[in-house]
Amino acid sequence: MTPFIRLHPDDDVLIARSQLLGGTVLDGLTVRGLVPPGHKVAVRALDAGTPVRRYNQIIGFASRPIAAGEHVHTHNLDMGAAKGAFERDYAVGSDVKPAPARREAHFMGIQRADGRVATRNYIGVLSSVNCSATAARAIADHFSRQNRPEALAAFPQVDGVVALTHGSGCGMDTEGLGLKLLERTLAGYATHANFAAILVVGLGCEANQIKTWLTHSHLAETPLFQVFNIQDSGGTRQTVAKGIALIEQMLPLANAVQRVPCSAAHLTVGLQCGGSDGYSGISANPALGAAVDLLVAHGGTAILSETPEIYGAEHLLTRRAVRAEVADKLIERIHWWEQYTALNGGEMNNNPSPGNKAGGLTTILEKSLGAVAKGGTSNLQAVYEYAEPVREHGFVYMDTPGYDPVSATGQVAGGANLICFTTGRGSAYGCAPSPSLKLATNSALWQRQEEDMDINCGEIIDGSCSIQAMGQRIFELMLATASGQSSKSERHGYGQNEFVPWQIGAVM
Repeated sequence: MTPFIRLHPDDDVLIARSQLLGGTVLDGLTVRGLVPPGHKVAVRALDAGTPVRRYNQIIGFASRPIAAGEHVHTHNLDMGAAKGAFERDYAVGSDVKPAPARREAHFMGIQRADGRVATRNYIGVLSSVNCSATAARAIADHFSRQNRPEALAAFPQVDGVVALTHGSGCGMDTEGLGLKLLERTLAGYATHANFAAILVVGLGCEANQIKTWLTHSHLAETPLFQVFNIQDSGGTRQTVAKGIALIEQMLPLANAVQRVPCSAAHLTVGLQCGGSDGYSGISANPALGAAVDLLVAHGGTAILSETPEIYGAEHLLTRRAVRAEVADKLIERIHWWEQYTALNGGEMNNNPSPGNKAGGLTTILEKSLGAVAKGGTSNLQAVYEYAEPVREHGFVYMDTPGYDPVSATGQVAGGANLICFTTGRGSAYGCAPSPSLKLATNSALWQRQEEDMDINCGEIIDGSCSIQAMGQRIFELMLATASGQSSKSERHGYGQNEFVPWQIGAVM
């Protein structure tokens, strides 16, 4: 096994498999200085201002002369004079390919009366506003499997009662984008297949009025969907008691389900990466992409997101767009983010994070090129705004921030009933009501944090597994998890605190 990874013959950099010491001669290249694992080494001398390529794509520009064998990172690579605003060849639709032959696979899912298919069977307690969060959490805590196992002992088909609370819902423009996003997110969760029943608790005087939200979202109360306010219920104690009583009425109905064989076409998987490193675009992300192609071939749906983390790689997606308007919508969202970050005194290269950089990623261009690999090679069928219901099958895109909990919250609101999350630095993320699978990019992370990781894609770096074989393993793990096998994060009890709707606009 070579000490370097060469991703394309025309690349200006190689990736170190392990830490390299200065003076080491490898493949005719003399290493200059210490190079950490996952970081880049120049294969040739580069003048200042020269574009630097990885994946045969521009990841930045030399900010000073770089010698062959030198460590390439933040000290000598940046976004260039135009800060990454160089021309991309969008070539809309040029990589669209014929639909794959339809394949069949099944998982043991839960069939709802209206035809939706669930991978989990929760009861959810949503808060309309932060002011009702404590009451909502107290209601769910009464049914905690960890602290009060007797509360759900008679209802083995119910996965749990979870409170999904947030820090918003008031102090905002009642006609603005911020409230529209919150309404859409809450509606997506309220109608999510993985919830057998929903209780919504408000305060009463908030901007996010429950009755208005019901009207805007075309929702109405039923025995398994109840709403009420603290101010109408006599205060906190009586609110909690009322909520507990309502859930006790819901439990027998929620428990009356069984798992049955369901087509993999009913899987909608949200794709996430967090704590990325220099190996993310080499191992876990392309392996997840291979699994996505398998999922699409079986009729399923995959949602790629995190718009600030596809910046500089969006042209690889427009080439796969099935229609010009799909590509146009993606490009429009990219321009929206450029304006949004500028309005707030930032720029797109504020991402990568310090942890990403420590792992070997230098610019957002480099990070994005690795991130889009999660989407495989399937045609891009549609582009959605945050938390919009995902209607199309196949590979789709949803505009979200790059911050993982906010992004995944939008995907679940859109209908994702499973999350796949790649990480190189290590992540402790979990999701409710949709289980989240963690994919480690390197074996060192797997060995260090195996209790949080579901699969080790570091075997690709180690040379013991191919991308395609790992993709097959990930796809099979998707089916097993959708059938009820618990993920590592579920075993740790993650999910309630990771509900983070996107807050946008002025706080009044």
